[in-house]
Amino acid sequence: MNAISKDMTRTFVPHRDDTRTLRDAFGRFATGVTVVTCDSTDGPVCITANSFSSLSLDPPLVMWAGDRNSRRFRYFQEARHFSVHVLSAEQAELCFGCSKDAFALQDIDHERCENGTPLLPDCLARFECEQHAYHDAGDHVIVIGKVLRASMADGDALTFYAGKLGQFAHQ
Repeated sequence: MNAISKDMTRTFVPHRDDTRTLRDAFGRFATGVTVVTCDSTDGPVCITANSFSSLSLDPPLVMWAGDRNSRRFRYFQEARHFSVHVLSAEQAELCFGCSKDAFALQDIDHERCENGTPLLPDCLARFECEQHAYHDAGDHVIVIGKVLRASMADGDALTFYAGKLGQFAHQ
């Protein structure tokens, strides 16, 4: 008897005709929420990403994945620099704004770092990066950035689980 499978309510084989079920299964992994920003000839661009992770301490590397079919992803492929912002629990509205509009930063207060990348205030952490590598990954592209500068603050984290935003309280 397999103790793991008796607890599972549904087992399936992923299939391209039913990506919703696989997406729901992926959604069972709680993640933090980030907004990635870059500059472009069309102005500051943003994208939300919960597919973010630290990758290496030496050299300092982070990674995130973007949908290659997204109209805004081309800006990140062309940009030499980008910044990843780990959102606090109070930044759900920022998350929604950036997920709906690639150019939402035109209406949101932000600063710029030395290389022109938009920097958002009040985040839990921020990583100012230089493009390091790209790796094809199905319908996404894994973007690896070398961290040039990092910032952090205390607070509660904005989280994403089962298609909904929530928070993880810092103790």
